[in-house]
Amino acid sequence: MSGFVEKPEPLEVPGLVHLHTGKVRELYQNEAGDLVMVASDRISAFDWVLPTEIPDKGRVLTQLSLWWFDQLADLVPHHVLSTELPAGAPADWAGRTLVCKSLRMVPVECVARGYLTGSGLAEYKESRTVCGLALPEGMVDGSELPAPIFTPATKAAVGDHDENVSYEEVARQTGADTAARLRQATLAVYSRARDIARERGIILADTKFEFGFEGETLVIADEVLTPDSSRFWPAHTWQPGRAQPSYDKQFVRDWLTSEASGWDRASEQPPPELPQEVVDATRAKYIEAFERLTGTSWS
Repeated sequence: MSGFVEKPEPLEVPGLVHLHTGKVRELYQNEAGDLVMVASDRISAFDWVLPTEIPDKGRVLTQLSLWWFDQLADLVPHHVLSTELPAGAPADWAGRTLVCKSLRMVPVECVARGYLTGSGLAEYKESRTVCGLALPEGMVDGSELPAPIFTPATKAAVGDHDENVSYEEVARQTGADTAARLRQATLAVYSRARDIARERGIILADTKFEFGFEGETLVIADEVLTPDSSRFWPAHTWQPGRAQPSYDKQFVRDWLTSEASGWDRASEQPPPELPQEVVDATRAKYIEAFERLTGTSWS
C-alpha cells in the first residue's frame, strides 16, 4: 500500500477544469485548451506523498525549471506559454504556476545517467548492465560512466514504482523514429546541463525528462533538472564507493528510515508527519540547489 497519506481536494477556480492530482502538481485546463500546472509544496518518499509540506518547494521547482528552459532553448523547445496567474486564481499560486501547451505526451520517462547509483547500481551489481546496456567491470556506487547513457522507464501511477525498460522496448511502444529522437534529445539536454552544473560545483548524476509532441515537433515538458527529478551532488565531496551527499529530499528519507520516526517502511501504515528540523533542512537544500545553479539569491 502506498500513495497519498492525505489526498488533497483540488481548488475550484472559475474558468479552469481540474484534470489530475499528481504527487507534487495539480493539473488544470483553461478555456483555451491550455494546461495550467500548479506545483504544490508536497513531498514524496518511498512511494508515499507525505502529510507534511516543505514551504516554498513548489516555487523553487517552478523557478528552477524556468531557468533551465532558458539554458536549453536552442536544443529543444519547451511547453511554457506564460507564467501569469489565471484570472481568479489564489494569490498562493504566484511563482508556482505555469500555463503550458497541451501536448501529445510520450508515455516514457526519459532518464539520462552519467554516474552509477540508485536502481542502475542495483542492476549493475546483478548483471553488469543498466537497462540492458553493458558497463565495465569494477564500477561502484558513484562511479562516473564512460559516457552518459539513456535508460528509459515506464511512467507509473501515484504510489507505484517507475520500471526501467530497454531502448528496444521504447522503440516497440513508440516507434523507432520517436525512440531515436527521445534518446538524442535526452542525452543532448543532459550533457548541456551536466556541463553547466559542473561549472557551478555540482555533479548532475542522473535526471529524467518528459517529452511530448506539438504536431511533429518534439517538446520538453513538465519540470526539468530540479532536485525532484535529478540527483545533484556537491562536486567537492564526490567520492565513489559510497552514497553521495545530495541536494534533494535525503533528509526526509533518512529520518523516515531512522528509529526516531517509529515508522516501519515494510508495513502498510502510512508514514508520520515530519519534524520541523527535517522540514527546515530539506527546504534549505532545495534553496541551496537553486542558488548555486542559477547564481541568484532566493527571496
